[in-house]
Amino acid sequence: MENELTIKRFTEIRRDLGHTQAEFAKILGIPSTTADIERGRTRLTGRVVAELLRQFKINPLWLYGESNRRYLEPSSVSVMPKVVTVDAADNENIVLVNAKAAAGYPQNIHDTSWYRQLPAFDLPLPQFRNASYRGFQVEGDSMLPNLKPGDWVLARGVDNWEEISPNRMYVVVLQDAVVVKKIQKVPGGEQLRLISLNETYPPYEIDTSQVQEVWMVSSKITFGLDATTEKGLLRQLQQSMEELKEKLGRTS
Repeated sequence: MENELTIKRFTEIRRDLGHTQAEFAKILGIPSTTADIERGRTRLTGRVVAELLRQFKINPLWLYGESNRRYLEPSSVSVMPKVVTVDAADNENIVLVNAKAAAGYPQNIHDTSWYRQLPAFDLPLPQFRNASYRGFQVEGDSMLPNLKPGDWVLARGVDNWEEISPNRMYVVVLQDAVVVKKIQKVPGGEQLRLISLNETYPPYEIDTSQVQEVWMVSSKITFGLDATTEKGLLRQLQQSMEELKEKLGRTS
């Protein structure tokens, strides 16, 4: 007899995958249906646990209540920032990637010289010292009403898949594009569902192997009309950062 939590989690896996008891039994190589397992009459065999791991990346420790980590993510897929730039004082810069530069970002993701061509600034605040941040310009209307075309977002580099939350927005750097979406993990650990806020755009699924970097959106940066040039952009950015420092100073 399995404990109640293991039975509950096994049943949860099947339901999340959208299979009937008979369908799931066939997939896992179980005779007839999974009904007896889900009723606690038959114990989970090692072979079934191994199939759950092989086919759906289900963590055996999670299944038996020994871990909160449901999936064992593919270790070969790293979403950490590939390149960071620093200033003369060896402080990490925040690089700004506009819509035009974003078109070449996936192909130049490892090229340090390419990053040096982009505008960058340093944010001398403690909360920005312990992580990598990057500014991205939003292209298209798929994230309306929250983000309009041309808006800028400040995003923090994500180190691993465990940090991904379905409630946050992310800048996702794919093999051939840079998009801003919400991310939902698909059972099995091999795919992600990218979700737009604008319901005109339906969700779509991609393989995790297509993802090069993930950046969690932490705030929106608003610029005025004279931010069309690099100098204007940096000037307004500096002003907005000064205002931010003043606000933080008043609240500390």
